[in-house]
Amino acid sequence: MSDSVELYNSSYGNFFSNVLQQVRRESFGEDIGQNSWLTADEYLRFIEWLELKPFSNILEIACGSGGPALFMAQKTGCSITGIDNNEKGIVAANKMAVEQGFASKVSFLYADACSRLPFENNTFDSVICIDAVNHLPNRPQILGEWHRVLKPGGRILFTDPIVVTGILSSDEITIRSSIGYFLFVPAGENERIIEETGFELLHLEDVTDNEVNVSKRWYEARRKQKDDLIKMEGAETYGGQQKFLATVYKLSSERRLSRFVFAALKKKLNAQTA
Repeated sequence: MSDSVELYNSSYGNFFSNVLQQVRRESFGEDIGQNSWLTADEYLRFIEWLELKPFSNILEIACGSGGPALFMAQKTGCSITGIDNNEKGIVAANKMAVEQGFASKVSFLYADACSRLPFENNTFDSVICIDAVNHLPNRPQILGEWHRVLKPGGRILFTDPIVVTGILSSDEITIRSSIGYFLFVPAGENERIIEETGFELLHLEDVTDNEVNVSKRWYEARRKQKDDLIKMEGAETYGGQQKFLATVYKLSSERRLSRFVFAALKKKLNAQTA
């Protein structure tokens, strides 16, 4: 197996297949189209922290195939813009928005979350990023962009699933980051960057248990569908993803890599960034 494991193109390109729908149901309990460690119950709790209103305007960073954004729109009535750099994910997301009757409230754009965001200052009431901030380099710059496009008094919420909380081997780091670029940060670093980029931390919670439970169920759900998945993905990708999920479970269950959720407020008195 090569060090790099293809994950997202396969998942998004075959998003509506019966096999992947069954895998998601078994992995997450409720299939809301997620491709992370997020469950529907957890997401509803996070949404409460954002104090959204029907007129709220939300930006989701790394929206993937759009399922969680559409779930949020259904539960809150707010307007949502999702961005992602995977074209297959954006195609699947916009297809679902039309099919579910949310095309007027929810839209998905192909955009690079690592660059200057294609939005004016003070555009959004909230910015959310679930289990994807670890794929974006230069975290101070990333949070600075979120600060720029967020209205004063608006909130951000993000989960970081690879906070370093124990000893890791080079082999474990290689496997854990085999699906793309990863940024590993030590405990306490997110809090520092949040404060330095002009936010006030409101909520901080260890949510590693979801990562432990979902990774274990995801591994088992895929194992049951092994033959069909190998036809869809190829043997190398199937094996690589299984090794990845097994390593996620091991490192998170032993709390050597932990998952935390952060919610923060853009301070109203701060000068606006350019």
